[in-house]
Amino acid sequence: MTQTLAAARSEKVLIIRHGALGDVLRSEGAIRDIRIHHPAASIAVLTTHPFRKIFERCPWIDRVLIDPRAPRLRIDKYVGVIAMLRRENFDFIYDLQNSRRTLSYRKWINSCWSQKNERFLLELQKRTGPLTVLERVTFQLADAGIDPVHTLNPDVHWLAEDMDALLADAGLKPGFVFLVPGSSSRHLLKRWPFFRELAVALLSEGFDVATAPGPDEIDLCRALPATTLLEGDKPLDLFQLAGVLRRAGFVVGNDTGPMHMAAYLGVKGLALFGPHTRPITTGLDSFFDIIEAEDLARLPWEEVFSATKAALAIR
Repeated sequence: MTQTLAAARSEKVLIIRHGALGDVLRSEGAIRDIRIHHPAASIAVLTTHPFRKIFERCPWIDRVLIDPRAPRLRIDKYVGVIAMLRRENFDFIYDLQNSRRTLSYRKWINSCWSQKNERFLLELQKRTGPLTVLERVTFQLADAGIDPVHTLNPDVHWLAEDMDALLADAGLKPGFVFLVPGSSSRHLLKRWPFFRELAVALLSEGFDVATAPGPDEIDLCRALPATTLLEGDKPLDLFQLAGVLRRAGFVVGNDTGPMHMAAYLGVKGLALFGPHTRPITTGLDSFFDIIEAEDLARLPWEEVFSATKAALAIR
């Protein structure tokens, strides 16, 4: 027994999860299950710089390693990551990214490596229909001998700062409707263009409406007849945003990171999807009501308002 415990304490485990924001947050349950399976191990995560602070706060992670994800022509950077991982001499590596880049690392690393069995998943999908991204991860962990108890239900309450004072100063009580009108600037087609009309309709029904812009969304959010939440004149950081979202009664937004955050904080909501991504590939359809449109510019605000109002009536 003593030898077993000593061996467990010496275990070194690596989890690879580069991004993006929604993917990072969605992996919380899987990371928690890995921690439960390796309770006394030293667990590191290999991620990219934008997500360092999230993983530094994550209670299931001990250390954060940064992958620069340099262009393939920067062979020196690629070799540098390989050298770092080889020096660490991990016992187990769980690749939750499953990209061509991360799979290429396996060729050079002498560790017990967990990745998705794509052939098995494709055969399974032929029998059962499409799998959500979280369902795919549950099979990866199960294949590695891990009981995926939490994988389907990420919980990021540990992200949230206490924002009650800011909300009180803004005149907002818990239960307000939170709008997410933005998205990555690289995917502007994900943005539904009628949040202003939705906000007007919600206010006319007596609902409090709020929003919190990202760094390039301040003008977008200030154009809405809603309470725009800022820290002074600056956008809230991710931890402050989580603190605001957990007090919301309902969220309506595009397919973007803050919607994933709201989902994994247990907030009810309505997510709007255009042709760029199917809801099942994000997993949000397991948490939110969904409206899909071939062209978001043709999705009437009345349809979104009706769905929102109906959901709020039965909350």
